[in-house]
Amino acid sequence: MEEQKAEGIKIEVKTPTVEQPKIPFSWDKWYDKNYKLLMLIPIALLLISIAYVGIFISKNGDIFNKDVTLTGGTTITVYTEKVFSAAEVEKALIGKFNDINVRILTDVGSGKQVAFTVETKAEANDLKTALESYLGYSLDEKNSSTEFTGTALSKSFSNELIIALLLAFLFMSIVVFILFKTPLPCAYMIICAFADIVVPLAVIDSVGLRISTAGIAAFLMLVGYSVDSDILLTTRVLKRKDDSLNKRVFGSMKTGLTMTATSITAVFIAYLVVISPILKQVFLILTIGLITDVITTWLLNTGLLKWYCMKRGMQ
Repeated sequence: MEEQKAEGIKIEVKTPTVEQPKIPFSWDKWYDKNYKLLMLIPIALLLISIAYVGIFISKNGDIFNKDVTLTGGTTITVYTEKVFSAAEVEKALIGKFNDINVRILTDVGSGKQVAFTVETKAEANDLKTALESYLGYSLDEKNSSTEFTGTALSKSFSNELIIALLLAFLFMSIVVFILFKTPLPCAYMIICAFADIVVPLAVIDSVGLRISTAGIAAFLMLVGYSVDSDILLTTRVLKRKDDSLNKRVFGSMKTGLTMTATSITAVFIAYLVVISPILKQVFLILTIGLITDVITTWLLNTGLLKWYCMKRGMQ
């Protein structure tokens, strides 16, 4: 505001204020500025998971807790409408069996308990006798089911499954190298696939879940799930040159996140619905793995590929 005096009269002249135009938010500029920082999230997650799994191995002598399908032993399922808690059944049997594991099975619709399972490495007759003593009645084919797996057979099956998992990972890596023939982008995909296995493994170890043969099969499925989105991303970023780098990245991200979100929704609903502990374990591992894949693919692999392309002028 300016003041002027004319013949004793004070005149105020207002200077018009010029409003600065608002700069619209740009995802391109924000991502260009922060993509390297975003990569620190999956890197930290992977390093923490590797450290935890290493500590777990040093304490337990194995990479994860195994159930009787991998160690050998007996599983008895008792069908009953009476409500039992896993803690009270374990407390009653822990004096006779040191490795007892109890799980409660409930009906999805009503939420009522329909059965409970007891696992141990002991012989079937010993476990059945102890359960009959605790329950106060005899167990037969109508109110229970018994499964027994030999130790040698279980260990052999466990080793074969782990070898199959390692071979699947190895052949997946070979196929990726054959498809793209560029060492660094292929290495990025392999690192992300490795993270999609290690992070769920660390989570499973931390919650004390006992892995079954079906659980190892779930990890095997994760190898395929994880590499799908990485191949989609790498193909669009490296082989399509009609759009800018960020458009190729965001286009693949839109497609990939839609695919993965659909899979996560279906798998998580299945986890909530099914009663079988084995199927629940499979769906839980897949859910954790798919969520991990979102983080590793779209924060780590995307950032590494963007960095790779910018260094080589592929924008």
